[in-house]
Amino acid sequence: MTRERKIYDAAFKIKAVELSNERSNLTELARELGIRVSMLYKWRKDYDKFGSGSFPGNGILKQTAEQKLISELEAKLKEAELERDILKKAVGIFSKSGR
Repeated sequence: MTRERKIYDAAFKIKAVELSNERSNLTELARELGIRVSMLYKWRKDYDKFGSGSFPGNGILKQTAEQKLISELEAKLKEAELERDILKKAVGIFSKSGR
């Protein structure tokens, strides 16, 4: 038999991490929340590393603020290079037709 996978929303995960930082017995807290202790440790590690962006949703990459900025700048660079290439081709086309 396959078990159905539970999905927890970001608010639940953040609240669980906050509670785990306040308490000393994580095993008891995990039992109260109905989750595995290993899951609670993983959520704590992710929250420490990525902060509020640690639970973005299904299929969305976890990124630090610096990584997000780098991704945005790379996208802008790619767009600028594309515009430059289009303008180069346009100049080549118009310079040939003027003869």
